[in-house]
Amino acid sequence: MAPSDPPASRPDGTLEPRERRKVLAGTMVGTTIEWYDFFIYAQAAGLVLSPLFLSPLADANPVVAQVLAFATIGISFLFRPLGAIVAGHLGDRFGRKRILVLTLVMMGVATFLIGLLPTYAQIGVAAPVLLIFLRVVQGFSAGGEWGGAALMSVEHAPVHKRGLFGAYPQIGVPCGMILATFVVWAITAAIGTDAFMEWGWRIPFLLSFVLIVVGHLIRRTVEESPVFELMQRRRAKSSAPLGRLFRKNTKEVVLAALIFVANNAAGYLVIAFLATYASRPAEEFGLGMDRETVLLATTLASFGWLISTMYGGWVSDKLGRVRTFQVGYVILAVWAVPMWFMIDTADVLWYFVGVFVFCLTLGLSYGPQSALYAEMFPAEIRYSGVSIGYALGAILGGAFAATIAELLLTSFGASWTIGVYIVVLCLISGTAVSLVKNPQGVDLHVEDDTAAR
Repeated sequence: MAPSDPPASRPDGTLEPRERRKVLAGTMVGTTIEWYDFFIYAQAAGLVLSPLFLSPLADANPVVAQVLAFATIGISFLFRPLGAIVAGHLGDRFGRKRILVLTLVMMGVATFLIGLLPTYAQIGVAAPVLLIFLRVVQGFSAGGEWGGAALMSVEHAPVHKRGLFGAYPQIGVPCGMILATFVVWAITAAIGTDAFMEWGWRIPFLLSFVLIVVGHLIRRTVEESPVFELMQRRRAKSSAPLGRLFRKNTKEVVLAALIFVANNAAGYLVIAFLATYASRPAEEFGLGMDRETVLLATTLASFGWLISTMYGGWVSDKLGRVRTFQVGYVILAVWAVPMWFMIDTADVLWYFVGVFVFCLTLGLSYGPQSALYAEMFPAEIRYSGVSIGYALGAILGGAFAATIAELLLTSFGASWTIGVYIVVLCLISGTAVSLVKNPQGVDLHVEDDTAAR
């Protein structure tokens, strides 16, 4: 099949199995690559950035320094909507495949350069300034990717399997989380905590050089794939200026953002906060557990997120998107407080059980997200609506979740207050999803590309 030929598709617009597998594999691998980079930073923010890049403050007040280190995670989220807007515009003008590779390379280069940054002890205040700049680049590059991956997987799925197919780009997040945490654990176990703090923390960032190579390989493969030709045309037809989007679909954008808040906040506690809290000294409001053991337990517990995400997508095709979300948020709210009492035992087995079940609760409100969002928006503004709703939800949810958790912990001296915070967010997100008229099975108006030609 020549690159200019349309993908092999059926009369209903869905792809043939071989092309469909390309889409699913591409969306999963792409999101895994993106989120490995993003999560490596989140891991570092909890473990090493405070003493290395905020050292004067860390010496004077380590708690405040840690709060600011977690805040740098959220800064990048503020630039995700801008990344989504710019990527959409450039994708329409120059082609989606070029922008896909550009964002992957931008993410990889920014992460790689963080691994080369001098610390505060070496260049002073320029160190945190450069760190924040590279973090902004990470957020910008992440902003334009999720929407395209989500829509490609859902729009070419059989109607009765949209939830399952839409779970594939979603599992890139727990896969990236597992990979990032595993790399940090493996390096710490190999060289020891002291060496990791001194120089080993740079290795996970420098490994992102591999992603630059992978980005070029993806570009070459995608240029040869007719699937991407359809992706590029689909992307152009479903973008909309922000004015048009909010003029006609403000309600859907707001609901999409609020639906995501609780899940994203809970997810970022796993990604950025829990291992830090468990492994730091008691005098810094921690549990003093062995860091290597905690990282390994967190890595293994994250498989619960992967498993439940696929299950959440699958069961939403049977139970319904809205109902699956509702059940997921009820279960998440029920577990959000008891988990902390298990973690506070400072026993690694109870830590694992608490975090594993917490990860299991995430999948029912994450696996069906791609399908729900795709079905909420009309075709002509779907990409913009999905991307902006997702980005805004991430700002309201995960951007400063670790920072808020740290403030609650230091203010009240009780970890369970963080669970109450998640319960409140579950009420908000659960209410928002309940306001969505169940769109399952709606015609997504995926145009037959052959007919269009």
